[in-house]
Amino acid sequence: MGIVDSPSGNSRKKKGRRGPKRIGFRLDMTPMVDVAFLLLTFFMLTTTFSKSNTMEINTPPEKLEVKVAENNVMTMRIAGDGMAYCSLGNEAPKRIPLYDAHDARQLSLSPQLRSLLKQQTASNQKLVIVVKLNEKAKYKHLVDIIDELNLMKIDRFSLDDYTDQDALEVKRAG
Repeated sequence: MGIVDSPSGNSRKKKGRRGPKRIGFRLDMTPMVDVAFLLLTFFMLTTTFSKSNTMEINTPPEKLEVKVAENNVMTMRIAGDGMAYCSLGNEAPKRIPLYDAHDARQLSLSPQLRSLLKQQTASNQKLVIVVKLNEKAKYKHLVDIIDELNLMKIDRFSLDDYTDQDALEVKRAG
């Protein structure tokens, strides 16, 4: 609460001088500080913090070598031109659009790529998909592919380096 000090009645007046016009004023800040801390505490306790969206990827031990038959390996190369080059074993890669041509915002993978993944995993239970991403490709492409593999419940995939041999395979696809 604010308190106003009024001038006392027995002030002496000197000739030619006026009496004190200034009135003393003191403002008590305690209620305002109480309300501020009450609001601060309320918002701190009622705020929900958003959880970060993370994807768990299990990595094998570094020195463990896993033998996989060549016909059980499907290599998906992302060259950065909006196309995926998929090959099974030593076959020549097939050129498949990464995103649907009608989807301007590129929110989901192309139906051709989805159907190829479904078909190959349904026909071969031991299939391992190796994803190789060129340095010119966007990181979004890799995230979209991994998301799609997770949605399809395909958990046998691997990430590998894009090499010069992969560039030759992409050229072989035409």
